[in-house]
Amino acid sequence: MEFQTRIAVARKIIEDFPREICCKDPFRVLIGTVLSQRAKDEQTELAEKLLFERYSTPQALAQARESQIYPLIKNSGMYRQKAKRIIEIAQILMNDYQGIVPSHLDRLLCLPGVGRKTANIVLYVCFGIPALAVDTHVHRIANRLGWLQTKTPEQTEMRLKPLVPETLWGPLNGSMVNFGKAVCKPIKPLCQICAFSDPCPSSILQKKRP
Repeated sequence: MEFQTRIAVARKIIEDFPREICCKDPFRVLIGTVLSQRAKDEQTELAEKLLFERYSTPQALAQARESQIYPLIKNSGMYRQKAKRIIEIAQILMNDYQGIVPSHLDRLLCLPGVGRKTANIVLYVCFGIPALAVDTHVHRIANRLGWLQTKTPEQTEMRLKPLVPETLWGPLNGSMVNFGKAVCKPIKPLCQICAFSDPCPSSILQKKRP
């Protein structure tokens, strides 16, 4: 896909599938993103609500026991592992950062359960730092559109950054997630209603053309 076409598609995805940012508090975004791993949005939202109603600060969460966290986040899945991780994160924040979430990628990546996607979301949403968070939706859609050919989200992040303007990195993640859920689904993508089926080399409609 040519550069100008790729940029136009990226801007259109962001325009048509905006992702509303409801919270910019670094602690809540960080913990919420860890809870969201392998969970649906509605499951994450409930887990966040129950957790933060009881443990609203790093100090409070750092003093919690894992067994106290289980019933609050159980519906988000992998709750034992997540409880252990978020308590450890809170303890590290208290011990090493005076309870403040760091705004540096390397420091975020040192926290338990925090990968590049989570770290990049925190950097963009909370600190306004240009960062490209790549999850399975971004990875799948970027490859389907023919922007690149990669095997992992990490490879996609590194290859995609030079292909789109820095100003689009942050909003592209949330918009591609929405686009991926509504149209460019993992199985049976809805190419017949997709505004990008014409330039998309993976489109079912394109493949059916003589």
